[in-house]
Amino acid sequence: MSLEHLWAGWRREYIVEATARERAGAILHGADQCVFCRLAASGPPSEDNCVVWRGEHAFAALNAYPYASGHLLVLPLRHVGPLSDLSEDESAELWSATRQSVAAIEVAYEPDGHNLGANLGRAAGAGLPAHLHVHVLPRWSGDTNFMTSVAETRVMPETLQQSWKRLTDAWSR
Repeated sequence: MSLEHLWAGWRREYIVEATARERAGAILHGADQCVFCRLAASGPPSEDNCVVWRGEHAFAALNAYPYASGHLLVLPLRHVGPLSDLSEDESAELWSATRQSVAAIEVAYEPDGHNLGANLGRAAGAGLPAHLHVHVLPRWSGDTNFMTSVAETRVMPETLQQSWKRLTDAWSR
C-alpha cells in the first residue's frame, strides 16, 4: 500500500507567522488576548457564546470552525497550556467533561465513532497552544471527503445554533 500526499502549500505562511508570534510572546492570556479566556469569561452557557456546559474548573463549547456538526472543545477555565500544569481538580473535571461530551454527542448525533484529540504545542498542530483544549468530534462511516482539501470548503449540514440546541438538550439526559 502506498501513502499518498495532499499538499497544502498555502499553510506554510500561516505556520511561519504563528510560530514567530508565539516565540515573540505575542499570544498572551487573559480576556483581552486569548479567545478561549474570553469564552471562559462569557457567562453561562448560551446560544450566543456557544458554551454548552460550564463546571467549576472546565467548560465545553462548540468549535467555531468545526470539522463536523457537533464538534466540541473541552477546556479548563484557567489559562493553562501544558497538560502537566493542570491541577488535579482541573484534570479530573476536564476528563469528566470529555466523557460527558462523548455521551451528549452520542444522544444528539448517533455517530458511528468519535475523534478525541489534544494538540499539545504548535508543532503538534495546536492553533492556540497556550490554552489547553480537547477536541471531541462525532464521526460517521463514509463521512470523509476531499471538499476541505480540494475546494477549501467544509460542508456543514446545520448552523452552530442548531448544534448548540441539540447538544444542550442531549447534555441533560
